[in-house]
Amino acid sequence: MSDEPRPDDPEIVDNPGGGRFESTIDGRVAELVYRLEGDRLVLVHTGVPGELEGRGIGGALVRYAVEHARRHELTLVPQCPFARTWLEKHPDVASAVGIDWPART
Repeated sequence: MSDEPRPDDPEIVDNPGGGRFESTIDGRVAELVYRLEGDRLVLVHTGVPGELEGRGIGGALVRYAVEHARRHELTLVPQCPFARTWLEKHPDVASAVGIDWPART
């Protein structure tokens, strides 16, 4: 997995004070809320405003989280249903990091 963002990915920043990765597009903020638990990056919630849906922004946020976990040697814990499903559908990306898959509820 490359450290370089894909050309079609939106700009994403880490907002550690807010506990989220975020992207502002057309004045709207898409986010992937996370929390750090030791060496684990727990993905809690993905939120993409309706006006931005269908543009791959949620997937870009998850891809960013994977790269962040890889760079910082963190285990990814996808509690967020969207993030989990996205990772399951993209094993090529998911294989870049260790993942602790929570039990499905």
